[in-house]
Amino acid sequence: MATPSKFSSKPNPNQIFPPPMLESYIEQQQEMQPDPTDDEPGNDGAYYSDDCNNILQSYVFLDPDLNSVCESTPVLLHVSFNQDYRYFAIGTDRGFRVYECDPFREVLRREFERNGGVGTVEMHFWFGTLALVGGGETPLYPLNKVMIWEALRNSCIGDIPFRSEVRGVRLLSNRIVVVLEHKIFVYNLKDLKMLRQIETIANPKGLCAVSEVAGSFVLVCPALQKGRVRVEYNGSKRTKVISAHESGIACFTLSRDGNLVATASTKGTLVRIFNTHDGTLLQEVRRGADRAEIYSLAFSLTAQWLAVSSNKGTVHVFKVGSDSSNCPPDRNLDAATSSSSLSFVKGVLPQYFNSDRSVAQFRFPEGVQCIVGFGNRENKILILGMDGSFYLCKFDQLTGGEMTQLDYHNFLQP
Repeated sequence: MATPSKFSSKPNPNQIFPPPMLESYIEQQQEMQPDPTDDEPGNDGAYYSDDCNNILQSYVFLDPDLNSVCESTPVLLHVSFNQDYRYFAIGTDRGFRVYECDPFREVLRREFERNGGVGTVEMHFWFGTLALVGGGETPLYPLNKVMIWEALRNSCIGDIPFRSEVRGVRLLSNRIVVVLEHKIFVYNLKDLKMLRQIETIANPKGLCAVSEVAGSFVLVCPALQKGRVRVEYNGSKRTKVISAHESGIACFTLSRDGNLVATASTKGTLVRIFNTHDGTLLQEVRRGADRAEIYSLAFSLTAQWLAVSSNKGTVHVFKVGSDSSNCPPDRNLDAATSSSSLSFVKGVLPQYFNSDRSVAQFRFPEGVQCIVGFGNRENKILILGMDGSFYLCKFDQLTGGEMTQLDYHNFLQP
């Protein structure tokens, strides 16, 4: 069981205080905080702790005598966006941090002098609650345990242990999804009770995508067969398996309303967009003619654009089709906006040689692994590199072409 970590009470000149929304957030978290359970583990070993009583004073915590460590650049182990691309989190060999994207600024830092490796950091929309998994050569936590960390207490308030290494974590408003190499577990976030488990093909990357609308959520994960993805509708308890590619699945992403899933194979030349309700292939876009490793896919918040990053040193942006459609919406997703992403289904599906090309591109150092997201406007692209690079770019929605770089930072600098 995790215990509160010591942190320095000395004034920090780089201290960053919480934004004005903190007061309402504190009230919300106090209302949502589950009642403490007994010390004996329950719910298949997952439980919350009642031994954490430190209240958050600021959002920058450094262990004492860490000055010498902070002078060097940490090793980056993980980087990920939150659900709406407003923030991103990083895990390093000495702790974790959270940044706001636009404007760029650090909003949370927790670092440790020794044995502080964090290999997974997943945000619960905002950064008040995080899911953490150890990583690196000297992990802070076991690699087979998910830790629930709360900013208000500056400590872990619960954990979920497993028999094998955790490959990924996703958070929803009331669920936590944990990805192992051959299984996915869904837990109730309030009491950490296991609700569902799903078997998958070998999934060492921890591939999983979730989307939440109107109290219901959609989950996409690898199916049991190569090249297929499985779609789970929590509200209607329906399951759909989509044959996406002949080769293995390298990457996929969901639109915010859960109506679309974009998939890329290990070949890396084509990206396909499917209707999650019936598995219909809606659009096919081409990254390039030569093989590539696709690092990430991202829909814009309105699903009008799709961004793709790969090891070829280019981020591509594709226009998601705009033709009308009579495709019926899922009854549990009726709250989706009237401009639903399903409105573009094409009458004739494109063939390989007729696949859509990207309308905008941005070049970055080839071989640098990066993930992409969309900024606070549809034509803004966010790029996070495993070399510590942060890019904010924009593209012309009418003419396309090369993107314009608006901002750059190295978030690994001490």
